[in-house]
Amino acid sequence: QVQLEESGGGLVESRDSLRLACTASGRPFSDYAVGWFRQAPGKQREFVAGISRAGTRTHYANSVRGRFTASRDNAKNTAYLQMNVLKPEDTAAYYCAAQTTVTGALLLSENDYTYWGQGTQVTVSS
Repeated sequence: QVQLEESGGGLVESRDSLRLACTASGRPFSDYAVGWFRQAPGKQREFVAGISRAGTRTHYANSVRGRFTASRDNAKNTAYLQMNVLKPEDTAAYYCAAQTTVTGALLLSENDYTYWGQGTQVTVSS
């Protein structure tokens, strides 16, 4: 079992950058693939990015590809989501999720994940 806590959200202006962190405690973080999701008011939660256990593979939603970068430091039990050139439509609560899986696997659906953080709010003003 693992516990997750996101941090790094805030209020920024359009085209600014933010880096979210997802810090884990419990079972070794390297056992888990990590996903980033977001949910805007009145909308369903959507996939943003996924990263494999060792961080060697990543996958992004089309809406963020080229602007967001997922990474992780397993020695620090932390995953990151670097968000550049933020847009007002990126405004949402952002969640990290973790799931044990085989090496190299990417998990892209929220239904694939058992463990979730509480979320951190990102608001981008125009």
